[in-house]
Formats: sequence, C-alpha cells, structure tokens
Amino acid sequence: MAKRDYYEILEVDKNATETDIKKAYRKMALKYHPDKNPDDKKSEEMFKEAAEAYEVLSNPDKRARYDRYGHAGPGTSGGGGFGGGMSMDDIFSQFGDIFGGAFGGGFGGQSQRGRRVNKGSNLRVKVRLNMQEIALGVEKKIKVNKFVSCKVCHGTGAEHGTSYSTCQSCHGSGHVTRVTNTFLGQMQTTSTCPSCGGEGRAITKQCVSCHGNGIVKEEEIITINIPAGVSEGMQLSLSSKGNAGARGGIPGDLIVLVEEEKHPELERDGNNLLHNLFISFSDAALGTQVEVPTVDGKARVKIAPGTQSGKILRLKGKGLPSINGYGSGDLLININVWTPKELSKEEKNILEQLRSSANFHPNPTSGEKNYFDRMKEFFN
Repeated sequence: MAKRDYYEILEVDKNATETDIKKAYRKMALKYHPDKNPDDKKSEEMFKEAAEAYEVLSNPDKRARYDRYGHAGPGTSGGGGFGGGMSMDDIFSQFGDIFGGAFGGGFGGQSQRGRRVNKGSNLRVKVRLNMQEIALGVEKKIKVNKFVSCKVCHGTGAEHGTSYSTCQSCHGSGHVTRVTNTFLGQMQTTSTCPSCGGEGRAITKQCVSCHGNGIVKEEEIITINIPAGVSEGMQLSLSSKGNAGARGGIPGDLIVLVEEEKHPELERDGNNLLHNLFISFSDAALGTQVEVPTVDGKARVKIAPGTQSGKILRLKGKGLPSINGYGSGDLLININVWTPKELSKEEKNILEQLRSSANFHPNPTSGEKNYFDRMKEFFN
C-alpha cells in the first residue's frame, strides 16, 4: 500500500512552521499513544506513522528532500532513507521529550516507555562515484571504524548481562516528578532522573570488556545501495548503521555524502550531459559520421554537410536518470569547427584557391541565425 503524505498524516499544510508541525505531532501522538489505546494495532500503526512523518518534517534537510522528491527522496523514507521504519524504542528515545509528563505518568503511571534509551551518534562517510555508477546505480561496500555492541555482555554493560539494580530515585521509570508551591498554586514538573541519567537502572558489576559502556570499537563492512541519478553533495541516510547506543541503546545513522568524479569527456548539467565535439573544416563542409562518448560506451552521430560551429545536436535519453524515476536527461553535443594553427605549403595553396570562391565567405544575410538565437531556440 502506498505511503500517505506526511503533511496529510499530521494534518498540516506545506507552509506549516516548525512550531505548527511540533504541535500537530504532539496532538497525534497523544491521541494514538499505546498506553491510551492498549492492544489496538491500528492506533499503534497511526502512532508510528505520525512519528515517521514528524521525523522527516521536523528536519529541514529531510523536509526539503521530501518536498522535492516525495517518499523517493534519500533520507526521507521510514526514518532512514533506505526503508526500515521506526520501532517504538526509536520513537520514545528520539521524541519522548516532546510529550512532557504526559507519557509514562498520564496514562496509568506504570509505563516504562518514558525511561531514557541511549542513542548512538551518527557517522558520516564520503563515497566517490564515477559517471557510469551515477547513471546505473551501484552497490558499494565500505569499511567503517565504529562503536558496536559488546559481544561479551551483549551490549548491556553488566557482567554476564545480569548485574543490574533498579534505580532507587525513580524506581525504574527514568524520570522524577516534582511538585512546587508557587503564588499561582502547585506546579508539577517532570525531568530526567539525575541518579541514573534516565535509564531507570544501575550497573552493580561492570563488564570487563567494555567497562560498563556496552559498546566497543570495531571495523565493520557496510553495504550501501546507491540509487541511480544521485548528484554531488547529496546525502543519503542509512538508518541504524551508525555507532551503537550505550548499554543496549538504539544505534545512530550512517550519513553518506556523494562526491562525483569528473568524466574526461562529459560534463554534467542537471540530468543532461554536455560534450564538446571538435571536427575539421572539411568534415563540417562535406559532412561525416563520428563517434561520441556516452556514459555506457559510444554513439555514432551524423554531421550534416555545411554544419556551422556552435550547432548543438541532441541525443534524447542519453543523459542521466532522474532520481525520482521520471525519465532521463539528454546528451547535448556542441559542434566546434577546428581551425589548424600550422599549415603545410601545399595546404596553404589549396586554401588560397578556395578563398576566392564566394562559397567560402560568411554571408550574414543568408538567413543563418547567430549563435545566441540558435541557443535560445534550442532550449525553448
């Protein structure tokens, strides 16, 4: 089933401010919160759907890519760019502070979802792509030095994974509620428990391998599937491929920055490719067939007799594909008539004879359009 529009999910328009989006998300989250709708699968899906929409629209970069490419935009699908969706732990870890004291206390007081879950940091890597890889898409395997879950304690940070005790300050909830008296009456505030840092528990005996952190540094081979049509400076996001979170927390994301390698003969202009073709005076006058480079090989083009320098030929669909899947650009070939800098005596004599012919003199009144008129007509 096709994904619903993120703006439609949060019931805001496309010009909504950051504050409007935050308010709309809080309203939806309170309405469909699992504690308020126990064992209601539909409400749970709506809750996750609202969180996914907020995760994209609250981030200026992801929102801009979504506005331009929709759900196909890298970094805007499923909270991670290459699918995967958001788990309940992801949602409460990333956005739990938006709800204030409403969750974990407002719906019965027994929910442990308000407890803090550590989130690993994001990693950033650069990937260089040649023109053919950009045109076809490519799978890349990269080696990343990152924090991973400790295999000895299975990421818990505790020896044998069992050396825990419940925090006595928050009784395992991860947050504490304080009531203060003011001239306006009593005010209740909820904040992260200072004793356990919001985890709700304390390690009584640390793992000797990770020293209680639950994570260690290792090299990992990560496979990245890069879609066709990406461009220089574009960022792709792989959900949960960043550093692991401490003590069983959720991992961060891997941000992939695209760099383009210059092609020796082709220049990129959006989805179009440009090629400067140099031909001799005789080929321009008499006509010929030549080979021109493309992203996946060569193509033969016909040069008509009397071709003028500056003429542009178009090979439709021979450019780069659009990342949103809407067709491909073209290959534009700019004809340049090459004038030799040195001539032999025999060549000079031949050209001297030709110079006297009326056909070898430019005639502005012959109806031939100038360069700027041709360019304007071509692109219109």
